[in-house]
Amino acid sequence: MEIQSPGGLYGTVTLETLEEEQSTRNRTLVRLLEDLHLVENRGSGIKAMLGAMRSANLEPPRFQDRRSSFLVTMRNLTLMNTEAIAWLNRFSDRPLNDRQRLALVYLRHNQQITNFDYQRLAHVDSLTASRELRGLVQTGLTSQHSTRRWTHYTLDVLDIDTVEASLPLLPEDKVLDYVRRHGFITRKQCAELLGLKDIEARTLLHRMRDKGILTQIGYKKGSRYNLPE
Repeated sequence: MEIQSPGGLYGTVTLETLEEEQSTRNRTLVRLLEDLHLVENRGSGIKAMLGAMRSANLEPPRFQDRRSSFLVTMRNLTLMNTEAIAWLNRFSDRPLNDRQRLALVYLRHNQQITNFDYQRLAHVDSLTASRELRGLVQTGLTSQHSTRRWTHYTLDVLDIDTVEASLPLLPEDKVLDYVRRHGFITRKQCAELLGLKDIEARTLLHRMRDKGILTQIGYKKGSRYNLPE
């Protein structure tokens, strides 16, 4: 599910400080709505949403600040299910805590994880996230890429190869696999690949384009999608 709100983040609030910082465009209006009990306390919504999704073992929501709008994407993806636990048992000989195991499952469904992703996923501070992410690298299960604010982590390619056959592909993963093999994909090819209606295939491809996963070349019926250069 995706929810888009007009207007990007305001004031001192950033994607990294959403849970702590507050900044109101119209304080008088918000104060009036609070007095009339028409809104909850400022800053409580993000924490409540993250807490509810953690309790349900769901992947944390993804936030995108687009300056002119703000997008929240919530995936109905249960991380710790029976199949995921069976997969984790392959690494029972590695010194992992429960938070690190959760991060590994997260990486099965996502291309990478950052320090901020880990904080929201495991509900820990930045220092703990850094220490435990480095610990995952030391186990040989993940690899670190870049440094400082651009640091991110991926599943080690050798481990991906060993579990690829048992990993159910998501629609986005199937599209990416097709593009890697054929160089590009069209809306018609996407619909046939996934068994979708034309409008559903277009929506999926546009969403992947907006996330920067794919690049669109051309328009309307002549458009095709390939990997960013």
